[in-house]
Amino acid sequence: MTKSYSLDLRRRVARFVEASHSCHEAARHFEVSVAFVVRLMAAYRATGSLAPKPEGGWRYSKLDPHRDFLLQRVAEKGDITMPQLAAELAARGTKVTPASISHWFIRQGYSFKKNAAGQRTRTRRRAPGARALARQATAPYAPGAASARLSR
Repeated sequence: MTKSYSLDLRRRVARFVEASHSCHEAARHFEVSVAFVVRLMAAYRATGSLAPKPEGGWRYSKLDPHRDFLLQRVAEKGDITMPQLAAELAARGTKVTPASISHWFIRQGYSFKKNAAGQRTRTRRRAPGARALARQATAPYAPGAASARLSR
C-alpha cells in the first residue's frame, strides 16, 4: 500500500507553486509526479489544508440498516440461504447479491454453517482430482492385506 507524502514536503511544494512557479516545475524540482502537485494544489485551494486524506477505515454497507432484520431472520430460521435472504431484502426495497450478504455476515462474526460431522455443508465446486480418485480406488485394500492380483 502506498504512503502519503509528508506534510513538510507538501508545504514546500505549495510554497514553491505559490511563488509563481508552475506545477510542472515543482514536480521536477521536488522529484514528485505532476499529478500529485496538481491534486495537492487543487485540494489546497478548495479546503485550505495540505493534510493528506485519511486512508482505510470503515466502509459503509447498505446492509447495515437491515442488521436487526437479518439477524432476526437467521435466528428464526437457522437454515435460511443467502438467496432467500436476498429475495426478502429485495421485497423490502434493497437489492443485494447473495455473496454480499455472506460477506456481511462474515464481517459480523458469523461463520459457514457446519453439519453434525463438523464438515461444511456446501457442495464441492469441482470434481475431485486424480490423487483423490487414486485414494478412493485403493481405499478398500488395507496395508498388508492380500493383493488383488492373481498370482501364477
